[in-house]
Amino acid sequence: MERSTKMKKILIIVFIGLFIIGCSTAYKSITAQMPDLSQINDGIYRGFYDLSGTPVKVTLDVILQNSRIVNINIIEHIRSPIGKKAENIIEEIIEKQDLDIDAISGATASSKAILKAVENALQ
Repeated sequence: MERSTKMKKILIIVFIGLFIIGCSTAYKSITAQMPDLSQINDGIYRGFYDLSGTPVKVTLDVILQNSRIVNINIIEHIRSPIGKKAENIIEEIIEKQDLDIDAISGATASSKAILKAVENALQ
């Protein structure tokens, strides 16, 4: 049993290392633009984004009402453990009604994936 536990720890460390290396450059050029919400009907829109070259993937629902984003629900967020804090960006998207928002420090890859998933949902 002890050998199995050590092997699991080694695999986790290797995964985290590969994740950090993979995320180090893949997200730098990603930007998201808010579509014209006045041209989109009220409703629930599903968005997805797979951050190529990393294990980060996001599926979410954007809820529009009166040409405003009133809620964003994360359906699935595949990420590193630190990527969870990127979900806090949702509050700022709703508050500012914009996607031109700085990424959450330490969770840039997941932040960018969430922004792109919102953009994709509204296109």
